[in-house]
Amino acid sequence: MPKHDHHKAAAHHDEAAKSHRNAAEAHEKGDHADASQHSQIANDHSAKAHEASQSAHEKTKGPKKL
Repeated sequence: MPKHDHHKAAAHHDEAAKSHRNAAEAHEKGDHADASQHSQIANDHSAKAHEASQSAHEKTKGPKKL
């Protein structure tokens, strides 16, 4: 994974999107167990993306103005 939090967030968003596509394909084939597994993986990546995004936001806010 990239080191910068913005890049980490983007990479996790990409992985989540891939997993969502895999889940949709599995669902269309009628493999609901596989679809469920891919959906869980997508949710995990989405959560990691959210954490990285929040971290990046905190780091880029800069010092508070008086």
